[in-house]
Amino acid sequence: MAQFDVHTNPNSTTKKNIPFLLDVQADLLDNLATRVVVPLYAASVFGSPAKHLNPKFQIKRKAVVMSTAELTDVPVSGLGERVVNLQQERETIIAALNFLFTGIREIKIRGKR
Repeated sequence: MAQFDVHTNPNSTTKKNIPFLLDVQADLLDNLATRVVVPLYAASVFGSPAKHLNPKFQIKRKAVVMSTAELTDVPVSGLGERVVNLQQERETIIAALNFLFTGIREIKIRGKR
């Protein structure tokens, strides 16, 4: 398992509206029995996403929205098949998590945005 891996949602009750789960847990903590994930909702059922909190992605030609405020943990055995890794969206994902935890939209690091 790797940070920013996207997995299918194996839950038959929720997978229609939440087809994927985004793993946001640091790889350093791979030995834990659980992974911290964020549900990726089908954009068609999500409604109006909050600008900094709910980024949109395309997964397997399906528009999805990261429901950052629904961050949760699942047992490793509760993750479906790995579909893709969103490492290229790292800054966007971290910014959404940062906004959830701090309410700050941007962080300046050593004079950079």
